Amino acid sequence: MLVLSRRNSESVVVGDPRGSLEQMLKVTVLEIGRGKVRLGFEGANDLAVNRWEVWQRIRSGARPEGPPIDLAPPVAR
Repeated sequence: MLVLSRRNSESVVVGDPRGSLEQMLKVTVLEIGRGKVRLGFEGANDLAVNRWEVWQRIRSGARPEGPPIDLAPPVAR
């Protein structure tokens, strides 16, 4: 496991720097406080980003808990 320290507004990029932007995932620390960290994710619209527990439920074929999930890619605004 790679462990990195980041401050508020700093980012980490996952992907080959020589590769295309469609194969990149940028993770930015948006807010730190009250025992929580808020992260922002930027990547290709067809790249799925899920919390670990949701990803495990999807992989197991179980329905995710809570309201239905819209599986359409997010719209950039």
